[in-house]
Amino acid sequence: QVQLAESGGGLVQPGGSLRLSCAVSGSITSINAMGWYRQAPGEERELVASITSGGSTNYGDSVKGRFTISRDNAKNTVYLQMNSLKPEDTAVYYCNIVAGKGMYSYWGQGTQVTVSS
Repeated sequence: QVQLAESGGGLVQPGGSLRLSCAVSGSITSINAMGWYRQAPGEERELVASITSGGSTNYGDSVKGRFTISRDNAKNTVYLQMNSLKPEDTAVYYCNIVAGKGMYSYWGQGTQVTVSS
């Protein structure tokens, strides 16, 4: 069983920063892509950022230049550094991995990020 444990969400003022972490545990042989998605109320879930096992990254247009994704393969952990946060970044942020030969997709339970003064 694979588990994804997210942490680091919370309330922050506009212009502030947060760092999200997602630690993967359980029976897993290899992790391919790792990423973060977000979903605001009434909106569809959207890609925030992703990173491959080789370190190639991809970002949603709305976060380019403000957010940075990274991973620690030894710890099976992915991070999302979020700077210059805006109220429109408010959402539940979900960690996602694609792992194993079957390229299975796993999701975390989500962590709330609220940007408000």
